[in-house]
Amino acid sequence: MKKIHLIAKFEIHPGKEEEFKSLIPKCIEKVKANETGAERYEWYLNSEGTVCQVLETYSNSDAVLAHMGNVGELLGQLTAISDFTGDIYGNLSEELKVAIAPLPAKKYILHSSI
Repeated sequence: MKKIHLIAKFEIHPGKEEEFKSLIPKCIEKVKANETGAERYEWYLNSEGTVCQVLETYSNSDAVLAHMGNVGELLGQLTAISDFTGDIYGNLSEELKVAIAPLPAKKYILHSSI
């Protein structure tokens, strides 16, 4: 299976909730306009609006790399006003492993599926 799944978690800094939320539609528009390999890109906020989780699915490692290049600037803005962690699931290419190495993300390799 080539699909890559991600859960990105942002703990938004106090007082930055509205600024953070204003960046979400910009990310979505960039993904819709430029990323054919993005299959799922859903943003969820807790009831207080202080924690955001993004559920993402990409067709393969190359699609994740394309996503990183496409929204990298916006991700920088988001992480300037939040604390970021993530989980990434799938059989990652060597190039993707290198690209995400500096990120605070746990990696899970696919063991089995239907």
